[in-house]
Amino acid sequence: MSFKQLSKPIDYEGINSLSKLTPEQVAKKAARDEELKGIIEGKDQRILLVIGPCSAHEEEAVMEYVHRLAKLQEKVADKVFMVPRVYTNKPRTNGDGYKGLLHQQHPEGESNLIKGITAVRSLHNRVISETGLTTADEMLYPENLEFVNDLVSYIAVGARSVEDQQHRFVASGIDQPTGMKNPTSGNLKVLFNSLYAAQQKQEFIFNGTEVESSSNPLAHVVLRGGLNECGEIIPNYHYEDLLKVVNFYKEGNFNNPFIMVDTNHDNSGKQHQEQVRIVKETLENRRWNADMKNWVRGFMIESFLEGGRQEADGQVFGQSITDPCLSWEDTEALVMYIAENA
Repeated sequence: MSFKQLSKPIDYEGINSLSKLTPEQVAKKAARDEELKGIIEGKDQRILLVIGPCSAHEEEAVMEYVHRLAKLQEKVADKVFMVPRVYTNKPRTNGDGYKGLLHQQHPEGESNLIKGITAVRSLHNRVISETGLTTADEMLYPENLEFVNDLVSYIAVGARSVEDQQHRFVASGIDQPTGMKNPTSGNLKVLFNSLYAAQQKQEFIFNGTEVESSSNPLAHVVLRGGLNECGEIIPNYHYEDLLKVVNFYKEGNFNNPFIMVDTNHDNSGKQHQEQVRIVKETLENRRWNADMKNWVRGFMIESFLEGGRQEADGQVFGQSITDPCLSWEDTEALVMYIAENA
């Protein structure tokens, strides 16, 4: 093994002193976290939306989006609880070009991870301090979780990470609700093995230290569709798919059964407008089964200011440079529909 050291050892304590929350912001986040916990535990029956850009590639566009989202949240507060996606590690799927805000502070800029850590913390902090909303991020790299752990309210484990033992074990020590996506194969047994690992105490090496995790009873499944052996897209949000997931929960020994439907990716075939139809179908399916109504209470929705996607140079303000997203107008209409039909 050969690695070239590019910087001095990272000063975790110094990094985490940057963009630190004020006591008032800490209290505000704690209150939001308690609401979110109640939703996962089923004490609060509101619909959870983890919603926002595929990747947070442009700080000012993200802030414009979350300011709008905060106003919309006020309108639907009794029916819907929204956590904006601020995915700062999100690269292009094939790893070519843009690698996420942590790596590149400008879509076509050079990689600088030290500056990236500062940029990531600053963006999460701005969302809380300016809008009162708290954020979701993806745990693409488990060792980087410590850089944002005090700032985020929701963690996602992606389809390509959920089979990795380190991701599963680190998820077991996270205090926040953690969504475990089904693997790209769509295999539900693998998904529930991952969920089981996340909901148990684990002993492992983390950032150079032997640790024991607390277990994460707020870990839950996220359905994002998959690909069969021929590479054909197989969605898993239909009624029969949801029943299979309900039965997996019933047959296992799991805390807080909660099902979130990812409306993009292999459920939509990355046809972003399909997200609207998928949400509406899922809301209708909930009416036919009591367990489904109680447990299918979350959606991951990719949306931004402008609909669709663009190339990585990012010339269009507020349009995705990774997966295509709903426009703000479509987003607002969809959130209002959810509030009226949940």
